[in-house]
Amino acid sequence: MFGIYCHIPYCASKCRYCSFYSKGGSGDVPQGYVDALIREIWRFEPCGSVSLRPDTLYFGGGTPSLLTPAQVCEIIDAAGCEQTAEITLEANPDTVTYEKLCAYKNAGVNRLSFGVQTANDDSLKRIGRSHDAKTARAALEAAQKAGFDNISGDVMLALPYYTSAELDATLDLLSICTHISAYILKIEPNSIFGKKPPDGLPSDDEAADFYLEAVDKLAARGYAQYEISNFAQKRRESRHNLIYWNVHDYLGIGAAAHSCMGGKRFSTPENAARFIEKPVEYVQQGVADAADYIMLKLRLTSGLSLPALKQKYGVSFTARQFTFIEQLVKNEMATFDGETLALTPRGLIVQNSVLMELL
Repeated sequence: MFGIYCHIPYCASKCRYCSFYSKGGSGDVPQGYVDALIREIWRFEPCGSVSLRPDTLYFGGGTPSLLTPAQVCEIIDAAGCEQTAEITLEANPDTVTYEKLCAYKNAGVNRLSFGVQTANDDSLKRIGRSHDAKTARAALEAAQKAGFDNISGDVMLALPYYTSAELDATLDLLSICTHISAYILKIEPNSIFGKKPPDGLPSDDEAADFYLEAVDKLAARGYAQYEISNFAQKRRESRHNLIYWNVHDYLGIGAAAHSCMGGKRFSTPENAARFIEKPVEYVQQGVADAADYIMLKLRLTSGLSLPALKQKYGVSFTARQFTFIEQLVKNEMATFDGETLALTPRGLIVQNSVLMELL
């Protein structure tokens, strides 16, 4: 499997929780940036190789739905994807229309990911989103009408003054989605909230309870959890994200994008202007080693195969690690059949702590 990620670091406004590299105050994506994306795609020989045509192409951001359909078409053509490729475009509800969504579909996009976050208008204002629930509903319905049958929706849990009723209303709003990404609000130091945290934040225990409640409610609605924050109807998992978690090759194109090719990790500097001006000097960031493999595999509900770990990296767990696994199983934080270790929802929510002990 091989995927390409295109980072679009342009946004109309910066959300208060966002710590990703993006440029607020943008109403569109400069054509020069699109030209630079294509330039970098063409620099990599694997993208022009029949044996390594992308199985997935993902437009992330930022706000990729600021791209015009013509710009999206240019990038898709340059990527030379497999005929059956999954091509995903992230979208803000207030940046799309029925006509624009039809044009995206005609350009080759076959999967949409909407940043809805919540159905509560007060919460949307507090976190700095520019749409309201009515706009989100209209965008989802327009996407369905335009012929998209693979739609993902983002849900942000444990927002200030969060309630179970807000979660229920959000899941109702996203009922036409085939995929849900549900994650807990995290206050990052370099975000607006990091500099001035909002009032009304749930405690860590309350946030964990909202997460476990979301897992149960999504399961009841037919969405199976396959990763810490991702839930899907049958055969609607994100093929692109599975490339990350299964440690396959992916090429990140655009300012601040990250890549892993042939087991080597590298990134692009966080500078859109420099990215436009000249070919990128990529920053090497080490290799994908056994620790990476363990960490990424334990994000998945399918878990970590110890025989595969041994075969790929020559690594076996010690007696101390097996003792810790026994404790996880005893406390219903993991399952282990002698070969595959998989975290339960209670284990997934504290995965970082599990990894610190396990590694």
